[in-house]
Amino acid sequence: MQPSKSIEMKRISFIIVGILGILAFTSCKKFLTVVPKTEKPQDVIFSAEGGFKDALTGVYIQMKDNGVYGGAMTQTTIEQLISSWDVTANTTEQRLGLFNYTDAGVENALASIYAKEYTTIAGINSILGQIDVRKSVFKTPGMYETIKGECLALRAYCHLDILRLFGPVPTAPSSGNALPYVTQLTTTANPRISFNDFQTLLLKDLTDAEALLKDIDPVTKYSLTQLRTPGVSSGFNPSDTYFAYRYLRMNYYAIKALEARAYLWFNNTQKAYDCAKLVIDAKNDDGTVKFRFGTAADLTAKNFVLTPEHIFGLYDFDMLNKYTTRYSGGVLKKGTSATTITSQLYGTTGTDIRESGLWELITLANGAKCYVTKKYQTLDSKTITIATDFKQIPMLRISEMYLIAAETAPFSDGQNYFKTFRTSRNIGQLPIPADPNQLQAEILKEYRKEFYAEGQAFFAYKRLNAPKTSVLFAPAAATLNYLIPLPKTEVITQ
Repeated sequence: MQPSKSIEMKRISFIIVGILGILAFTSCKKFLTVVPKTEKPQDVIFSAEGGFKDALTGVYIQMKDNGVYGGAMTQTTIEQLISSWDVTANTTEQRLGLFNYTDAGVENALASIYAKEYTTIAGINSILGQIDVRKSVFKTPGMYETIKGECLALRAYCHLDILRLFGPVPTAPSSGNALPYVTQLTTTANPRISFNDFQTLLLKDLTDAEALLKDIDPVTKYSLTQLRTPGVSSGFNPSDTYFAYRYLRMNYYAIKALEARAYLWFNNTQKAYDCAKLVIDAKNDDGTVKFRFGTAADLTAKNFVLTPEHIFGLYDFDMLNKYTTRYSGGVLKKGTSATTITSQLYGTTGTDIRESGLWELITLANGAKCYVTKKYQTLDSKTITIATDFKQIPMLRISEMYLIAAETAPFSDGQNYFKTFRTSRNIGQLPIPADPNQLQAEILKEYRKEFYAEGQAFFAYKRLNAPKTSVLFAPAAATLNYLIPLPKTEVITQ
């Protein structure tokens, strides 16, 4: 079963008192400085292997914050930038969709993401700053490599999203913001660095993480089902359950998937393809694929977030409450009927499993109707079982790997990957584009459909510097601008 909420809450308290207690950010217009308030708490936290485990758990908890991947970077702020949801006039949400970056509410919303991403990185760096000098405290074989590898990859994950959101359009790297790549807790300022230097540090973190996890990560040896149900009967009985549930952590295949995403951003199409293909081709011992496409049967079973596709997901105990507030409450909605989504987003195929299974028309308490996604709908924690527990925020999915492969493989192979992807959504009957430009255009449309309420569509538009005519739902009054200014006060004091 998944870790209990009581255990997680104990860890939250521990981390707040410990890790976050030693971090402070100081405001600086040009530099980011991460300052340890005192050395003493680190001596306590990292005096044993368990302290490192708890500290890393704290990082994953930070990532689920509503200001980062529990909301702003998946379902709310970043989706408002591409007008995924209906908005009220003269609100921050409307002004996000108009790219009005001088509006105070918009500035605050984006500055909060910037600060929370770097706060998460500071928590990661607090671990990495201690793990080598205290390597002797690790007693469980593979634990040191696992924790260090995950931390390096998570640091790269957060930095890549900072770059994708606040950095330049990758085809014109000199035209946008330079950003700091923060690798340690220090009183020395972390200067903004060039796009190329940022890229070098990010890819190094991923290369180092891969080397640590490649030969020891249980995800390479066991199926997701075995990892989900550790014990003698499943054939996977680890010495420490910290090695279970690898799909909920930055595992080896997640590192390769993140490399594919990063190389695509850096326009290294060959390496992007190589990494995506490795994940696609990953197999279990019985020959079945490691990560399979979600199906109509999964949707019927109310697995709307399609967990079999998750190469890396964040387990969110609070997903039901968030769904009730955001979607059942009609806060995040698109249209008062199915028409907008079925016709404009999916093209009224009549067969697409996303079109038929991921949205519903609901009636609010005031009698108003609205169309909402069911992607994050989940059962009450009191009634779920291990087989029906789908409270996962998708961070990296196999569907993205197919779209990356479709874009970066030799053209005929790319067509086949795209055909496989479309077939998985029950739209394989649609004609496959006959030239590379058409294929690219169709892939971009699929990013919009596939990653609704996940945050990835904005990045796809930005990476390709897509014109306004290609940005579905962009308001007529919007002046498209992918270059988001850095916060006026880059770092918030803790």
